[in-house]
Amino acid sequence: MSRSMFFAIFASAAALFAAPGATKAEDAKPSMTSETKAMPKPAKSGLLPINGLNYYYAIYGQGEPLLLLHGGLGTTDMFAPILPKLAENRTVIGVDLHGHGRTALGDRPLSLEAIGDDMAAIVKALGYDKVDVMGYSLGGGVAFRIAVQHPETVRRLALVSTGYASDGFYADMRTQQAQVGAAMADMMKDTPMYKSYVAVAPRPQDFPKLLDQLGTHMRKDYDYSADVAKLKMPVMLVFGDSDMYRPEHEIKFYQMLGGGLKDAGWMRENLSQNRLAILPNRTHYDVFFASELVAAALPFLNGETKVKTWDEIVSETN
Repeated sequence: MSRSMFFAIFASAAALFAAPGATKAEDAKPSMTSETKAMPKPAKSGLLPINGLNYYYAIYGQGEPLLLLHGGLGTTDMFAPILPKLAENRTVIGVDLHGHGRTALGDRPLSLEAIGDDMAAIVKALGYDKVDVMGYSLGGGVAFRIAVQHPETVRRLALVSTGYASDGFYADMRTQQAQVGAAMADMMKDTPMYKSYVAVAPRPQDFPKLLDQLGTHMRKDYDYSADVAKLKMPVMLVFGDSDMYRPEHEIKFYQMLGGGLKDAGWMRENLSQNRLAILPNRTHYDVFFASELVAAALPFLNGETKVKTWDEIVSETN
């Protein structure tokens, strides 16, 4: 297998150029490599025993709570370029997902539904009744499941580079995803995914097992279209204009949420509560740390829906 094909395959599971930064916390090993961008110091961090796993969490900033969920083969530290901005006026709760980073894999199969239940339990264990949730890629799938399975926990939902069905991927991506497994562990030892994993994982030897679990997960056909209608909270979809999801899938997702079905009207009387953002010059592998992501998603997460009308702008200029 060529190196280019190898990286194309793992692009389905992780952002290849995002290495976690340093986070010193109770009960967790710090990570730092020459490529990393340092994370802000958390106000609180540690491990929580949830449904047979010990989940690592870290809390940053103060304000309304935002649960932030990373992509495959990463950690919350993937968001290092944008987390300080998110935490300026928000309490950001980062969690290393099942088997990732400082959260050990354990003996349980990797399942979006199960991790969704785990995240709801973490929110409750940390003392929050309701949170906003933003998830990217694998974390977006988990965020989707929290909102479906525990809607009382989610106030607003932002899904970044996340689809609702496996046929949303380009066909060649599905072929590449099918090849992910433990046999590739040795080939990955010079990649940022492997280096960042072994720097913080409680059991670094579990990396091949994690690859097998992710491969099994990615080979599954799934269709959550029936669950989309259950999302009654405001939802924002964010994609890069060169994402791994087909544009027609992205638009269909938005339409299933009630957006993009008619003109909003002069007074915005037909405007959906849900939003769609397509970020230019962004791909699946760099959209999650884009400054444009913060600019698009933060006003939505803050509930800022008011915009000036043309009448108001004209009045101000006269």
